[in-house]
Amino acid sequence: MKTEIEFDWANPELFESARKEMSATHDAFVSKWKGNSEYLEDPVKLKEALDEYENISRKYSFGGAEGYYYYMKQELDGTDLDARAKFNSLYEFILMEDNKLIFFALSLGKISKEKQKEFLESSELTDYRNFLKEIFVNSKYMLEEKEEMIMGLKSTPAHEMWERMVTSLLSKESAEIKGEKKTYPELLSLMKDSDSELRDLAKEAFEKILEKYSDVAENEINAILENHKSNMIIRGYEEVDSSRLISDSVSKDFVLALLNATTKRFDLSDRYYKLKAKVLGKDKIGYHERATQVGNFSRKYSYEDGVETVRKVLGDIDPEFLGIFEKFVADGRIDAYSRKGKRSGAACYHTSIGLPTNIILNHNGTLDDVTTIAHEVGHGINNEMMRKAQHALYFDTPVATAEVASTFFEDFVLEEVLKDCDDEEKFSILMKKVDDDMSSIMRQVSAYNFELELHNTYQKEGYLSKEKIGKIFAKHMGAYLGEGVDISTVDNWWIYWGHFRSCFYVYSYASGLLISKSMQKKFKEDSGFIEKIKEFLSSGTSLSPEEIFDKMGIKPNEEFFLNGISEIESSLVKAEELAQKLGKI
Repeated sequence: MKTEIEFDWANPELFESARKEMSATHDAFVSKWKGNSEYLEDPVKLKEALDEYENISRKYSFGGAEGYYYYMKQELDGTDLDARAKFNSLYEFILMEDNKLIFFALSLGKISKEKQKEFLESSELTDYRNFLKEIFVNSKYMLEEKEEMIMGLKSTPAHEMWERMVTSLLSKESAEIKGEKKTYPELLSLMKDSDSELRDLAKEAFEKILEKYSDVAENEINAILENHKSNMIIRGYEEVDSSRLISDSVSKDFVLALLNATTKRFDLSDRYYKLKAKVLGKDKIGYHERATQVGNFSRKYSYEDGVETVRKVLGDIDPEFLGIFEKFVADGRIDAYSRKGKRSGAACYHTSIGLPTNIILNHNGTLDDVTTIAHEVGHGINNEMMRKAQHALYFDTPVATAEVASTFFEDFVLEEVLKDCDDEEKFSILMKKVDDDMSSIMRQVSAYNFELELHNTYQKEGYLSKEKIGKIFAKHMGAYLGEGVDISTVDNWWIYWGHFRSCFYVYSYASGLLISKSMQKKFKEDSGFIEKIKEFLSSGTSLSPEEIFDKMGIKPNEEFFLNGISEIESSLVKAEELAQKLGKI
């Protein structure tokens, strides 16, 4: 079984000629359409221009094969300075090339409301309706062409390079635990171990790494906060999270409903972590022990075992899903194991529609690693369904629904594992399920609340010390964790949480899981609902999230989110009952 990503789709010897071809194609588009007002008046001409624009995206988005290749090389080995240098060189080239095409969206954004309405209703432009709608909505925040070029050019030094720096520094670290050298990702995994001593040793080593880079991270996060503030002023965004919500095409009401519903039910996470503390024989568990395995579930899963479990689940749900997964495995699209320099955690990658989906894991043999395979493969299946149904401009997932597919498949894998378990093992798995739900919903909403206060405080006060950032972080983590968790040493833990650099992305984990739970329930009630699920997975960005929800029969208001959270409470009640039955509390 292949366990490392194969780069058979990339030929570095052709990258230089590909750059020349990209530049020539962009120049031809500029020559044909810049200064030509026909496409701003005639739907037929606009269709012609959009077809050409879509073809450019199909071939060259994110720098084509070269951009994807060097980005993946960095993810697999953060110490590969050659890959980093080549990616940075390409990134500068891409920015210059993308700047050539800025005129297109800017010109469309300036047409009259009457003409916008005509284009959106034109049968000629049906395939590009949502793409145009997004341009028209965002036109309020667009600048002039040269100003947009400046914004693009400054994004690398003002944001991306800061973000990559801290990620790279952390990925290089390792520590000795009981005479064995452990990589940075392995330390994260050890903090979930059933051995209390190992957990504590890994935590101490991990916190030393965070402290080592705390001054650097302080400067990094302030640079990102300042850049975000500058962008708000320049573009005229009203609130600190406005740019995220506008770019994601979701309303503030949607996010507020999610935040309010979840924050109201922080009593559940407080209740859960108190239960976990009792089971572990403690008054309080450490922050690093949030995801610690409890109960007697000693099974270990090789990567091959995990693949077989996911294979069985996907086959039971739908043969098309299984076929996509089988191809990932056979084609060397999954990088399975930890090694020094490799990014921590797990991720699924796709860029342009013509390049493959790739998945990075750090498999260490736990049940959590098995569900992670399902999670990332869920993203991958989503990608391949979009690839089959959409053109290049819609080959992406709306952020608000990006985590639906991943959590959908993840939950079914847990249910599969439960089938042949005794009460002791069921208790352990139910605790894990509730644990994962708390992390995806309560924890991520707390993270969003943290980001809101962090950005708003920066807006008022300017540069924030790492101590102040740590206090804000601890406040919001404590709000959801409750009295069962010791947060006395969490002040630096925001450093490794990469999503804070993406600014307000984290709500999507909570919204995605709660929507996923609705889909799971409907599928269990009616297996024919799988066709609706396939339609959802195939939609890409051809519809707004609101339109996607409507087609699924979902109304994401506060009541909807509270109903989803009640599903978690049902699992928690079962875990409490088993804890009593087994004499654990």
